[in-house]
Amino acid sequence: MEYRQLGASGLHVPVLSFGTATFGGGNEFFKAWGNTQLDDAKKLIHLCLDAGVTLFDTADVYSSGISEEILGQALEGLRNRVLISTKATFRMGEGPNDYGSSRFHLIESVNNSLKRLQTDHIDIYHLHGFDGNTPVEETLRALDDLVTSGKVRYIACSNFSGWHLMKSLSISERYGWARYVGHQAYYSLLDREFEWELMSLGIDQKVGTIVWSPLASGQLGGKFRRGQPIPQDNRRSQGGSHGPETDFEHLYKIVDALDEVAEEVGKSVAQVALNWLLQRPTVANLVIGARNEEQLKQNLAAVGWNLTTEQVKKLDDASYKDPIYPYWHQRQDTRLNPLPKFY
Repeated sequence: MEYRQLGASGLHVPVLSFGTATFGGGNEFFKAWGNTQLDDAKKLIHLCLDAGVTLFDTADVYSSGISEEILGQALEGLRNRVLISTKATFRMGEGPNDYGSSRFHLIESVNNSLKRLQTDHIDIYHLHGFDGNTPVEETLRALDDLVTSGKVRYIACSNFSGWHLMKSLSISERYGWARYVGHQAYYSLLDREFEWELMSLGIDQKVGTIVWSPLASGQLGGKFRRGQPIPQDNRRSQGGSHGPETDFEHLYKIVDALDEVAEEVGKSVAQVALNWLLQRPTVANLVIGARNEEQLKQNLAAVGWNLTTEQVKKLDDASYKDPIYPYWHQRQDTRLNPLPKFY
C-alpha cells in the first residue's frame, strides 16, 4: 500500500481508505448504499488491514449515527492501528441547533461521534458541507479549540466551493488557527468539474484531495454498457445516489475507453478508473466502498501499478467536457492561467 502526505500536514495516509456509509442501512437512502452489520463489518475491516488500508471514513449523518456505532464496535482492540475520519454539519435532529457548523453544533457533534466510535480522538474531522449562515470565524475557532483539546488531530472540509475553502484558509492564517489540510470532494472520470478550480486551489494552498464516489455511484464499475439495459442492482438505480442526471452517451464513451485500457493492462474497468484518479494532482486518497468482500478485493487491486501516460491521455480525451464560464474563458490563454500538470 502506498502512503501519501495529506496536504500541508505531517500526516501520511494510505491512498485507499474504506468508506463505511454502507454500515447500518438505517434508512431507505442508505439501504441503497448497503446494509452491512457488525459481523460482516469486522470481516471487511480485517481485509482492509491485511491490504494496508488503515484509514476508515464515516460521518455522523450516515444512517443517523449507526455507521459510526458499527465502526467503533468493529475496531475494538484495533484503535492504535488505524486512522478514523468522520464528519459533521448536516442535520442530526429536529432542533434549531441540530445542524450547521456553529460552535454549539460542532462541539456537540464531536462529543457524540467520540461516544459512538468508542474513542477519545478523531484523526481527521471534516465539515461535511459549508454553512453559509454561521460566521466562518466561529466555525474555525471552534475547530481550533477541538484540535487544541486533543479531541481532533486534523481538520478537513468536504463539498466546498473555491471561495468557501480559500476564505477559510485565509482566516485560519490570519489568526494562527488550525487549517484545512484536506478536501473530500466528488471527482471521477465521469465528473471532472473538480479540476476546473478546486484542483488548482489545492495545488497552490497545499490542500490534499480525498476523493468520494470515485466510481461515480458505481457507474464506472463495469456494469453500465452501451446497448445494454441499465442495471438495477446499484446505488444510483435504487435511489441512493448524488449528482446530476447522467449523460449516458458521455458515460458510454468513457466506458469504451476504459474497456480498451483494461484489456491492455489486464485489469478490470473499475480498477483502471480508480488508478486514473491516483495519478491526478493533489489526490492523496480515494474513499472506496463495498457491500461485500468480493467488491472490496476488486477495489483493493487498483493499487500497486500505474497506467502509462498514453493510457491516461486516452481516458482524459474520452472523459473531457467543455468547462463552464469563467473557466472556458481562462483556458483561452493557458499562459496566464496554466492548467495543472497532469503528465
